[in-house]
Amino acid sequence: MRRSIVHEGAGNLSYEIREIVAVAREIRALGREIIWENIGDPIEKGEALSPWIKEILQELLEVPASYGYCDSAGVIETRDFLAGQVNERSGGVQITPDDLLFFNGIGDAVARVYGFLKREARILGPSPAYSTHSSAEAAHSGYSHLTYELDPLNGWMPDVKDIRLKVKYNDSIAGILILTPDNPTGAVYPREILDEIVKIAQEFDLFIITDEIYAHIVYEGYPRLHTSQWIQDVPAIAMRGISKEYPWPGSRCGWLEVLNRGRDANFSTYVESLLAAKRLEVCSTTLPQMSIPRVFGDERYPAHLATRAAMFSERADKACAAFDGCEYVIANKPGGAFYYTVMFKGGILNDHQSLEIDDPRIKTRIEELVQGVSPDKRFVYYLMGATGIVVVPLTGFQCNHAGFRFTLLESNQKKRSYIFQTIRAAIDTYCGQ
Repeated sequence: MRRSIVHEGAGNLSYEIREIVAVAREIRALGREIIWENIGDPIEKGEALSPWIKEILQELLEVPASYGYCDSAGVIETRDFLAGQVNERSGGVQITPDDLLFFNGIGDAVARVYGFLKREARILGPSPAYSTHSSAEAAHSGYSHLTYELDPLNGWMPDVKDIRLKVKYNDSIAGILILTPDNPTGAVYPREILDEIVKIAQEFDLFIITDEIYAHIVYEGYPRLHTSQWIQDVPAIAMRGISKEYPWPGSRCGWLEVLNRGRDANFSTYVESLLAAKRLEVCSTTLPQMSIPRVFGDERYPAHLATRAAMFSERADKACAAFDGCEYVIANKPGGAFYYTVMFKGGILNDHQSLEIDDPRIKTRIEELVQGVSPDKRFVYYLMGATGIVVVPLTGFQCNHAGFRFTLLESNQKKRSYIFQTIRAAIDTYCGQ
């Protein structure tokens, strides 16, 4: 074309979690049964929606308004309900329904939040990084995503000293991204670490973005904190949704909670630009929004959340048991969400290791795929070829540590145990060469 039409950040749009699907489908076409452990879809892995939540959704099908447009920012009754929840638990920060903005899932919200930032304004995010955030931030800026370290030797806690140094010596950083519970590590951050990050934001006049999509899947013994409870006077955007909680990932229903909007005029103008953009597309999904006050406000919902958190915690214990005593990896138990991250110790992996693959066609294809890839992706490909289990390489999460992430979602206990034990056996075989 006579003019380039490609955005400067187009090359930074990468999503390893789903990109590995193309390879898995190719291996499946060669005859290997595939076990999908790459993506966090509870429904795909056999979890059923609670009958009482289904009843609420069925009742809403009889409400004519559930089929129509709603306010651009979202159903007003739902925003009023959620604002009330924030104000009740915050202990200080107060918001109004006008501080809530609905999107077609958190992915849509992420694209808008980064897409409407000034290009020179950067967001410092964690490493390992969740690909939706890291790709969107890199694409908006045209440069690689800026990251701070999560420490695998300290339960994947944020390295606060690293955050401070990055912020101090890079004045393009306008905000800090926090995921707690984290994806991919499942780490849940204690109040003292969050307070330290708040101090950095206060000192350097930054805003904070938090991804709270797993905020209600926190295991016993770990802090259950929403952003409004610890943010103090720092301007912030908290991202929430129902995809992992009901769970209803196909609802595509997520929202932003804007905190301390009035503290900074520039931040307030930026938030207004997000709303202006929403007005151009009329509205987001109506029926899922209408369900939120009915589901969240139901007396059965707290027990629903507690049961699911306990279920995933028990599965995480079983995963820990599977990796117990493995000399090749670090496998911390997560504190929330439904993922499990395994990191290979330094110097363990090389480009000569392999797993036996019984099908010669699959073996040939895997040997082609592993040429020139990162060491952990090499393991992931061999694992796929030999066992059909699809996991995500840790280096695909903007991370320098070699490892992989799988889920705790498989509902069939026998199959779940098979997945854990098979992965452990593959590590022992692969690394013991």
